[in-house]
Amino acid sequence: MHPKLTVVDHPLVVHKLSVMRDKTTSAASFRRLAKEIGLLLGYEVLRDLPTETRDIETPLMRTTAAVIKGKKVVFIPILRAGMGLLEGLLELVPSARVGHIGLYRDPETLTSIEYFFKVPEDIDERPVVVIGALLASGNSAIAAVSRLKEHGARDIKFVCLLAAPEGIAAMARNCPEVAIFTAGLDAGLDARGYIIPGLGDAGDRMFGTK
Repeated sequence: MHPKLTVVDHPLVVHKLSVMRDKTTSAASFRRLAKEIGLLLGYEVLRDLPTETRDIETPLMRTTAAVIKGKKVVFIPILRAGMGLLEGLLELVPSARVGHIGLYRDPETLTSIEYFFKVPEDIDERPVVVIGALLASGNSAIAAVSRLKEHGARDIKFVCLLAAPEGIAAMARNCPEVAIFTAGLDAGLDARGYIIPGLGDAGDRMFGTK
């Protein structure tokens, strides 16, 4: 198991994920629930952001208060399904920078093929949260983390709706320093590399493309 795995099993998260699993849930509801879970996961993912104190004036008196220290976090969704969680995270940190990594999975080999990459130039100076809808084989997450490291990223976390033991193990082998946050940990993968019982293809369900 990964040394830095957190399964966020808050009742609200568990309930919303269960509704997302239901094949009768509409694309609109699926997107809304992904956003809501993204916001709830964000509280755990961003729990250790550094803070500093500043002098402020309340309506009653002058005091000191804690604010986030340093440059704001960068959210990096893996296109396309990672965009679903992004909205909720941005509600927590509206001033965050946003990069994008486009990856698709070869259906035969399950390897990840990159088609788009755009991140802030100063990513080496910012905490980075990689957003993936699912952590199945782990290939896409590992590819994304590797590319970000090439560009200087040092403080990286990964967040997803749902994970499989195979993906967790692959991340443990290749990225043991990257903390993983997920709303659920399922039984495993089927022959096609889909998480079971899972929730299907998150991108197709989110955008109504199947």
